[in-house]
Amino acid sequence: MKIKPFAVEEWMNAYEDGARYNIAETCVDSISAEKLFRLCGEDSAVFWQQFSARRLTYGDIEGAPAFKAGVCKLYHTLTPDEVITTHGAAGANHHVFYSLIEPGDRVISIMPTYQQLYSIPESYGADVRMLNLTPDGGYLPDLDQLRELAAPGTKLICVNNPNNPTGALMSTEMLKEIVEIARSVDAYVLCDEVYRHLTQEDVWSDSIVDLYEKGISVSSMSKVFSLAGLRLGWIATHDEPLRKAILSHRDYNHISCGMFDEALATVALTHSDKVLERNRGIVRKNLAILDAWVESEPRIFYRRPQAGTTALVYYDYAPDSYTFCTRMYHETGAFVTPGDCFEQPKSMRIGYASDTQTLKDGLAAISAFLRILEQEERA
Repeated sequence: MKIKPFAVEEWMNAYEDGARYNIAETCVDSISAEKLFRLCGEDSAVFWQQFSARRLTYGDIEGAPAFKAGVCKLYHTLTPDEVITTHGAAGANHHVFYSLIEPGDRVISIMPTYQQLYSIPESYGADVRMLNLTPDGGYLPDLDQLRELAAPGTKLICVNNPNNPTGALMSTEMLKEIVEIARSVDAYVLCDEVYRHLTQEDVWSDSIVDLYEKGISVSSMSKVFSLAGLRLGWIATHDEPLRKAILSHRDYNHISCGMFDEALATVALTHSDKVLERNRGIVRKNLAILDAWVESEPRIFYRRPQAGTTALVYYDYAPDSYTFCTRMYHETGAFVTPGDCFEQPKSMRIGYASDTQTLKDGLAAISAFLRILEQEERA
């Protein structure tokens, strides 16, 4: 099976480890197990004593009950048996497509978004139709265009809320309209929700699974909970036939998630209010810093994110985004993601959820690189 190279992941693989100022990272400032226990007010000694006595079997094949109960706290209508554990949200997205899509199926996906949402179904021979998001439209789907694309027989509509890379956030009203479009053609809606809950305002962000009987929510412990090292995610859906198909396919390539991963994630989910308070504080403080920096640079512009951890920032300089970001990395140590990884030229994705000093230093390094480009223009 042929599939397009995964542009953003190949970029991260090539450069992330050597980055001096990593503001390409998309997870909220990662924490250690020790810091997690302190943050949650849990006794780590009790946890380690109890866990070290457990036999390291495959564990709960369909997911630890306590972990799945914790996931349900993040939704209004979900029950534990409607949660399927996966190896991260990347594993969750792949598993949905693997279980649902056949050659010739109509799949609608947005652009820009995480490349999985269109390249995987395309590789399976699906009839993938793209719905382009624009700055003028607030990087939100044009619902009239979506209605035109949603022909009878459409199998799946893929969205991403909050959006990666732009940070756009669809309202409940817009999600409900998407549901009605999907329902009119009996299509599923897959919503990649890995940044959900990281809002700039104190509002509840609805999940597709709480709004639609054929909604599929995908998320993980990585972005919102700062625990990417657990490699633990989930698929949530009320649709029983789909759940059965996913579990059947899951036997071939997954079996179960790690007992340790689920146990540690349960700690975070049990105290999700404390983790979310910390992480919302980081993204809100840091976005204000990014916003001031964009305002200070006359040839830099963006649509301010409403949620999540990333911003798509455009520049008015000559180099294409791969050249821009590669040169900047080697000359200043600032590490961001080229916009062309998302098919958005003359732009870069900046992750603003790192520790605050790294963000400040990284933005200063970008400014230094912009001065170099301006000197070259005058030469």
